[in-house]
Amino acid sequence: MLVFSTSDKGGTGRTVTSCNIAYRCALADHDVCYLDFDFGSPTAGAIFGIGAAMRGTSEGGLHGYIKGNVARPVRLDVWSTTDRASIKQRRPTGSGELILIPGDEGGSEFSIENDDVERCATLLAELNDEFELVLMDLSAGRSYATELALRATAHPTLSSVPFRWLVFHRWTQQHVLAAAGLTFEKEGILDVGARWGHDRTKLSEALGFVRTAVVDPSSEELTGLRGSQVAWLHKQDQDLNQLASSTGLGRTATLGIVPLDPVLQWSEQLITDGDTVIRHIANEATVTAFEGLAARLLRDWAELDRL
Repeated sequence: MLVFSTSDKGGTGRTVTSCNIAYRCALADHDVCYLDFDFGSPTAGAIFGIGAAMRGTSEGGLHGYIKGNVARPVRLDVWSTTDRASIKQRRPTGSGELILIPGDEGGSEFSIENDDVERCATLLAELNDEFELVLMDLSAGRSYATELALRATAHPTLSSVPFRWLVFHRWTQQHVLAAAGLTFEKEGILDVGARWGHDRTKLSEALGFVRTAVVDPSSEELTGLRGSQVAWLHKQDQDLNQLASSTGLGRTATLGIVPLDPVLQWSEQLITDGDTVIRHIANEATVTAFEGLAARLLRDWAELDRL
């Protein structure tokens, strides 16, 4: 199954959450490939802890492949190339593959040509045959990367390949409105997808929203706040839920909720079990959220695979 991660604004936690979903799927013994199609800022390598690809690769990444400059984009095995000892040395026996295909170092957005769509569709079809889950992290906003993904998945090569779209947004008024605009408004995902041949209803059914950096007003961690502050947080949360429902981002359309976590705020990285159980620097609720999102995608893949 192909999974596309996007957001209308930067700073949503799209990439770090997507990387953690890929990590949790691989730990669950599934083969996963992560494509860094954030052409303007290919930094997935930094989250995976791969020092040689912190800002993309100079060895021929996705930019070069899509533009026809290299026959195949470079692949990095996360388990063996990461610099994080807790990941490299503690990979559980039986874990699936975890492969990163990075963007090009110093790359940027580019306009889409028909040959680019052909190459993208060919690559995705090949990877879908090889991996159970292929996660493509797209540039934020109404980007060429998003258009490329929509055009490629409408290509005959991928007509029978199932896909999911994850639209990320923080739990604020501006981010909720931005995510709704990216999805439902003119020149949004549904609009552009329909233009390139997608069935609008089927594409809509493949879309789901992920709330990030969500503060639970009832959390025990907020016990130090004044009563007026807690009451204000409850009111904000209530108003945001009403706004989300009115714009199509309500709970029935939400695939997962990722709580605010200090590790993700200060160091965007994979969160290991050691970070929660041994070092106690990350919250177990965050790992639970990642595992829930991974399980949801894997369940979707298993159900579609049986059809």
